[in-house]
Amino acid sequence: MSVLVVGSVALDSVETPFGKADNVVGGSGTFFSAAASLLAPVQLVGVVGDDYPLEQLEPLRQRGVDMAGLEQVAGESFRWRGRYRHDLNSAETLETHLGVFSHFSPKIPPQFRTAPFVFLANIDPRLQLDVLQQVERPKLVACDTMNFWIESRRPDILELIKHVDLITLNDGEARQLTDCYNLVKAARWIMERGPKLVIIKKGEHGAFMFRDRHVFFAPAYPLEDVFDPTGAGDSFAGGFMGYIAQTGDLSDANLRRAVVVGSAMGSFAVEKFSVQRLVEISKQDVESRVAEFRRLVAFEQEGALVS
Repeated sequence: MSVLVVGSVALDSVETPFGKADNVVGGSGTFFSAAASLLAPVQLVGVVGDDYPLEQLEPLRQRGVDMAGLEQVAGESFRWRGRYRHDLNSAETLETHLGVFSHFSPKIPPQFRTAPFVFLANIDPRLQLDVLQQVERPKLVACDTMNFWIESRRPDILELIKHVDLITLNDGEARQLTDCYNLVKAARWIMERGPKLVIIKKGEHGAFMFRDRHVFFAPAYPLEDVFDPTGAGDSFAGGFMGYIAQTGDLSDANLRRAVVVGSAMGSFAVEKFSVQRLVEISKQDVESRVAEFRRLVAFEQEGALVS
């Protein structure tokens, strides 16, 4: 089954302690598509300017990403420049040029509107709500957001989460949205307002999934080298949604597996700049890393702890 993603398609310039890359493909929709397309057909909706090097998206097209919903219009593409210091959990934004993205109004092609799985990547929540008016009875709708929208469009986010099944956000965003420092309480606060599922990402410290009264935690994969954390969260979402679309299974056990697949995809994404590592890997690579996740957390309990 296919997954529809609506998000940004950008050009990033990134500097980390381990190197730099200029004008490489980036954006929430791009990273999501690179991860999800390894597992399921992806339909991408976004906008770029007439300066965008579309040939750089060819590896995604070859993997089966349908770009019929990617508009190219006159003007400059969305560009972001950022720097990571040794704390790779947060980026210092040096420049942001929205370009044609500032006037983006998602137009979902007719053939995309019946997608059973929909991911509303990090864009204005008013646009995310507009997308929901254009799709037809998806099995699962997930959304992402960020601190800027929580601060500037809070009423729209609160309206949006009434209509989605899942929201993904990081720990700082969860606390900002809910005014709850405790993440368990923050997740309960969100679920009381609509979503059945809440995934709270903690970067190098893993991710929590909350559902009903149940909590599942997946650690981050321990890597020796992290070159570029940009897009790790979107790659996590792509792995999660791609696996759900591949299996069509929304059981608790399968959702837990999807969190681990998402964590595996996020760990691959940070190993090189841009989407380079994501387009190199195979399903076998992902399966091997998921198996390593299992070994990472598995243990045997023998006998009683207290006699």
